[in-house]
Amino acid sequence: MTFIQAAVSPSGRGTPAMAFGKHVIRMMAANTGGSLGMFEAFVPAGEGPPLHVHEREDEFFRVLAGRFGFWCAGDYVELAEGGCIALPRGVPHRFRNVGKAEGRLMVVVTPGGFESFFPIVELCKPETAEQIASIGKRFGLTFLPEDGRKVA
Repeated sequence: MTFIQAAVSPSGRGTPAMAFGKHVIRMMAANTGGSLGMFEAFVPAGEGPPLHVHEREDEFFRVLAGRFGFWCAGDYVELAEGGCIALPRGVPHRFRNVGKAEGRLMVVVTPGGFESFFPIVELCKPETAEQIASIGKRFGLTFLPEDGRKVA
């Protein structure tokens, strides 16, 4: 698979995936020679994923709307619209919409592939934590216990 021509995602386009909230897949690894994937996440106030680790990809986030808190290893940072953060693979992290309204993130994963997690979850409709963990494992994603750490 090679990346030899521009991958384009015009405004208002993408493939919606309703899994853990609304996600819109904007670029697939298949369109970038596997080098990256990109999606938008629409995150209700107070929501965000549990502590987790990606074994395969680094993540880049840009806050498109709202205010988000990001935890990575022992660090915490809050970012408003326009703020960016890159999180390394293999390091426990999470984020939460700390604002009062729905927020929106642009997420780029490199290499690509993880962007397919949300359509697969939507398709499989897992009902238990074990089923979700099983799908995550296929994507090199592990959910971690909070261990009493204050992350809220």
